[in-house]
Amino acid sequence: MSAIRRLDTLDARFVEMLDALLAFESETDAKIETSVGDILARVRNEGDAAVIEYTRRFDQLDVDSMECLALPRTELEAALEGLPDEQREALRAAADRVRAYHERQPLESWRYTEPDGTMLGQKVTPLDRVGLYVPGGRASYPSSVLMNAIPAKVAGVRELIMVVPTPRGEKNPLVLAAAAITGVDRVFTIGGAQAVAALAYGTQTVPQVDKIVGPGNAYVAAAKRRVFGTVGIDMVAGPSEVLIISDGSGNPDWVAMDLFAQAEHDDLAQSILLCTDAAFLDAVAASIDRLLLQMPRRQTIETSLGNRGALIKVRNIEEACEIANRIAPEHLELSVSNAESLVDRIRHAGAIFIGHWSVEALGDYCAGPNHVLPTMRSARFSSPLGVYDFQKRTSLIQVSEAGARRLGRIASVLAHGEGLQAHARSAEYRVESE
Repeated sequence: MSAIRRLDTLDARFVEMLDALLAFESETDAKIETSVGDILARVRNEGDAAVIEYTRRFDQLDVDSMECLALPRTELEAALEGLPDEQREALRAAADRVRAYHERQPLESWRYTEPDGTMLGQKVTPLDRVGLYVPGGRASYPSSVLMNAIPAKVAGVRELIMVVPTPRGEKNPLVLAAAAITGVDRVFTIGGAQAVAALAYGTQTVPQVDKIVGPGNAYVAAAKRRVFGTVGIDMVAGPSEVLIISDGSGNPDWVAMDLFAQAEHDDLAQSILLCTDAAFLDAVAASIDRLLLQMPRRQTIETSLGNRGALIKVRNIEEACEIANRIAPEHLELSVSNAESLVDRIRHAGAIFIGHWSVEALGDYCAGPNHVLPTMRSARFSSPLGVYDFQKRTSLIQVSEAGARRLGRIASVLAHGEGLQAHARSAEYRVESE
């Protein structure tokens, strides 16, 4: 039988057991933090020389200059043209869908004028330069290039710089092809905390960016946390998550495989099923046992399901929605017969997949919405990555003479109340001026 746990909301200890299941402490490893701190300091002080040294050490590349670590546009285009036709067309189709979705997102500038002639508004401008971190080696994800680069380009970011490690010189052609399709401006084959440092502080060759986006390992995550404030970051993501709500109307094999799709990411990924039908839970458990034997990543799936997975019997769909809002999952699948009716009941989720055919895996690659989503219950206050993450807002204030006299009196009273006399006098000058 599968090692995945079974829970029931009728159990008196259910809430306690659920909270224990959800608990995830992204503990900072002292050794990683120390190492990352040293790397950031060296790159900040020594620039290219430090980046080159760390690339030699960690990626086992025999290089002596940053020029060796920069990929020309021609190499990106060659990678695209060298793909099998099926892969190239799939990559283009996914990029087209992601772009079409994100082209609906940009924020627009606006302004309005009050009766006395005072104009107020908001100016929206794209970031000047963004750094995109892309994992390399075995964990190479061209889909991450699409999901991060396309909204940046739609926003109008002037320069997009991609960093991707190439351990022992291994370059993933799909990643390079994705960079070509999305219009990435410059690519450096560097990775780890040293790449984050180069983007955050700038070196003799790598220009400083305004924001760093993209996934990475524990060293990359630690580096992003540390440089936040010097530059912006997208988020520090936790393990991948899926929550499925079922009324027993679906196919148990489909549901089991949807749970696997998250569990295969890593041992810490979380896959949970909430279902009103005990017999369907039994059927899913049987599907898990049978289908697991076919999975190339069986060990990872088994560990993930055993550590953080659960099949949970709920009393009704209403209770399932309440639990879903408590969990605030990264991905939520509504695997029910009338899925659309539940959407308004869900307040907290990174992405909602509506109906039996809306499998989360499509969202990872080609549905269109961004797959960079809030994890670890942060969907309660956070949103998917989008074009708006690559735009900034500036307030516009143009006060007329009449407006200054009217607003000056209000400001004077409030400033005196706060004990800020210079603020008050600054406003009063405009009131008193003839």
